[in-house]
Amino acid sequence: LPGQVWYLDGEIVSAGTAGAEMLTHAGLRLYIGAVLFAIGQAAMGFMIAVLSGYIAYGLADRPGIAPGFVGGALSATLGAGFIGALVTGILAGYLVRWMTTWKTPRWLSGLMPVVLIPLLGSLAIGLLMFLLLGRPLASLTSAMESWLGGMSGSSVILLGIILGLMMCFDLGGPVNKAAYTFATAGLVADNPASLRIMAAVMAAGMVPPLAMGLATVVRKRLFTEVEQENGRAAFLLGASFITEGAIPFAAADPVRVIPSMMAGGAVTGALIMAFSVESYAPHGGLFVVFAINPVWGYLVAILAGMLVSTTAVVLAKSARRDPAPVTAPAPATVAA
Repeated sequence: LPGQVWYLDGEIVSAGTAGAEMLTHAGLRLYIGAVLFAIGQAAMGFMIAVLSGYIAYGLADRPGIAPGFVGGALSATLGAGFIGALVTGILAGYLVRWMTTWKTPRWLSGLMPVVLIPLLGSLAIGLLMFLLLGRPLASLTSAMESWLGGMSGSSVILLGIILGLMMCFDLGGPVNKAAYTFATAGLVADNPASLRIMAAVMAAGMVPPLAMGLATVVRKRLFTEVEQENGRAAFLLGASFITEGAIPFAAADPVRVIPSMMAGGAVTGALIMAFSVESYAPHGGLFVVFAINPVWGYLVAILAGMLVSTTAVVLAKSARRDPAPVTAPAPATVAA
């Protein structure tokens, strides 16, 4: 690749005509890896803005998207991280919700949701971040990252339990996404604490679909035919770290399913921290084991959480007692 320059371990290696023979296949692999890294870095760079934007969307519908995204983008720019995204998403949502109640002339009402509200909302959130909230939120984020980096012993295991509970609480909802964004926003290759947090979040998020898939196999009679079909798909979803694969089961029986999944997620998060498992990949589940160390600790933690959740949900569903059908009393017969 004439004209390009490669940086290897701090040394500059020219990839021009003179350096082509030296790089050969290693250079091609390096180039492909760099391209994939750039794509992934760009994609994950949206996470904070997306979190803020869709929190605002959940509170205020479509007019809240633009102010929420602006607030999230500024949170990333100012170093406020996922905490800033949560704050700006909530503020933008409620601000836009209030703005939709304004009484406006009929000729102006059509422009409000598509032009004026997004514009004014974005301006208000931007000014709040630059003039009032940006620096305090950035300081809070920095302090929290320093605290997490200094955690050791039982406090690390407690953090793993909390992250596991969050990942399994709503199976892909806001709490789940907050935990995931917290992990990805702080993911740094030379920070072991952030790598362990990422591993705990990903492993715990895999537990619910894998556990529900296993439950449909070991106790088929407890599940409908549709749930059994969903269970077969849940294995692949869980292996891919798609926690939403357990949503159909939770929607049908939330009281039994969600606490069972949280129990397994807490076990997995605690074991990940106890084994000091580190993940250099922000997503991928079992398909990125090459980026996880040690792999055995990762697999053991997932298996343990999966067995705990499966056992809990099977016991909870087995203990269910459907009310016996009430039969009407037989009509009295009159003797002739």
